[in-house]
Amino acid sequence: MKTIGIIPARYASSRFPGKPLVDIAGKSMIQRVYEQVKGCRCLSEVVVATDDKRIEDHVRSFAGNVVMTSPDHQSGTDRCAEVVQKVQSFDIAINIQGDEPFISPLQIDLLSSLFEDSQTDIGTLVKKIDNVEDLFNENTPKVVFNNKKQALYFSRQTIPFQRNVKQSDWLNNQAYYKHIGIYGYRTEVLKEITALPVSSFEKSEALEQLRWLENGYTIKVAETKFDTIAVDHPKDVEAILKAYF
Repeated sequence: MKTIGIIPARYASSRFPGKPLVDIAGKSMIQRVYEQVKGCRCLSEVVVATDDKRIEDHVRSFAGNVVMTSPDHQSGTDRCAEVVQKVQSFDIAINIQGDEPFISPLQIDLLSSLFEDSQTDIGTLVKKIDNVEDLFNENTPKVVFNNKKQALYFSRQTIPFQRNVKQSDWLNNQAYYKHIGIYGYRTEVLKEITALPVSSFEKSEALEQLRWLENGYTIKVAETKFDTIAVDHPKDVEAILKAYF
């Protein structure tokens, strides 16, 4: 089973233009992500997928693999699908967030292990919520899953709801999980899901994985203990520097 790690990287970010090239203690963010995942045992190859010549040139400057993709993609998933259309020799594709410069390689190995189950169409990671801030934060998607570790639903709301229980007691009575936004796909499934129209649940929650569930695909989850810091705004760079340097 051959697995490719794909790091989507856009220059045109509304909240942080040029984010992949931002300097983090002497290296660009995209270089740090690339180097973090390059050593993963499960990956046969790692590539950056971009639509910007500046990013392409920079990745080549540190001898990284890069694939140029269309500027019209709506998501990193679509960008990954173009890569697997161009590079046909892989069974599994891992969509690696390009804004988590210190992502743990162990997370990627864990995600990859989900595909040892032949029933897994798509895989992703979850982490147990241990604080009220994450529990009720609408920017932190939650997930519920069955006893087979297959996702049932993702929501920005806190699920499951606890009837007749004070919200301050919810974490004491029920385990809650937040979604860690890294995905793995069988490459044939990846091609299929990016051809699907936007679904009603996806429109409501602005979560693309709901489109896949609505269309009957199985999303297997694994629990990770790691929680990385993502860079969404310039101020997040300071948090990264404080945490790792």
